Amino acid sequence: MAIDLGTASTIIAVKGRGVVLDEPSLVAINETTETIVAYGSEAAEMRGREGRDLAVQAPLTGGVVGDFERTKKMLAHFVKKAKSGGSSISIQAVMSMTSDVTHVEQRALFNAAEDAGIGKVFMMEEGLAAAFGAGVLPTDKRASAIVDIGAGTTNIAIVAKGSIVHSTSDRLGSNAINDSLATHLRRHRGLQVGVETTELLKTNFSSAFLPGDISKSIEVRGRDVTTGSPAAVEITLGEVYPIVESIVRRIALRVKDTLTELRPEVAADIYDRGIILTGGGALLDGIDQYMRAFTNLPVIISDEPRYATVNGLVKMFDDEKLLERVSRKELGVFQHGEIPFEA
Repeated sequence: MAIDLGTASTIIAVKGRGVVLDEPSLVAINETTETIVAYGSEAAEMRGREGRDLAVQAPLTGGVVGDFERTKKMLAHFVKKAKSGGSSISIQAVMSMTSDVTHVEQRALFNAAEDAGIGKVFMMEEGLAAAFGAGVLPTDKRASAIVDIGAGTTNIAIVAKGSIVHSTSDRLGSNAINDSLATHLRRHRGLQVGVETTELLKTNFSSAFLPGDISKSIEVRGRDVTTGSPAAVEITLGEVYPIVESIVRRIALRVKDTLTELRPEVAADIYDRGIILTGGGALLDGIDQYMRAFTNLPVIISDEPRYATVNGLVKMFDDEKLLERVSRKELGVFQHGEIPFEA
């Protein structure tokens, strides 16, 4: 089983079956009893329209465990759902993690997986998994650059010969666009909007590249900040573009800075090959054009960018030696009952 436990979504693939689960990383909590009443898609349907005693929460923030108990229960629920026939057989899984994950954060992920009934847990850097999922071969001597833009993090990995040559991780992802859009609407248009509205505005109306017709508009509905009444405003592409561009520019700057830290031969390979974009953020309209113009390098979006990481993880089961080699060395492979490192 391959598990991409992300800030926005949890994606699970099983060897031979492909992606079997793709649900939002959300839980709905009864605030009176503190119990979880819904997970994933079911919890997402309640978000913004919760009942009186309910709260929908994301237990992961910035790609790491924010609330351990709820992450553990959510992962256990998803793993059970992903198992065919719900068998209780001990399974082995490979999980992704950001390159800058701390020992404490990594242990929280490991413990959550162990409590979910996984007998053997491998952990692998997200950037390397995304590279393999995007079609980079472990045997390829020349370097490739992968920029994995998630909801809460952006991972930049330079990969050669099935290893990470250089990597950086930034706790900045496409969710920052949602936050900036909500802030702009509240401060400048007097409209309070929910997560669902900003997500639709980002995916269906926004562009990272300057649009041809900046006067094109859309009606956005929400709550008037002053009166508290239901209200709506018209917002144009010209108004949205600078908000989106400011976040994309920060990601692009991080990519450009990372590329200045490479050895000459690696830099030469990247000059020839360019950059591969993966992750849900790669689906933002015009982001490849923007990156191309910003870095002066070829930029392509991988096939199924949201599934690049999980597809790369599941490929590891075809080559157990490679899996042993690429799993996080300092903590190695954790088996049931093992202590991964000294407290």
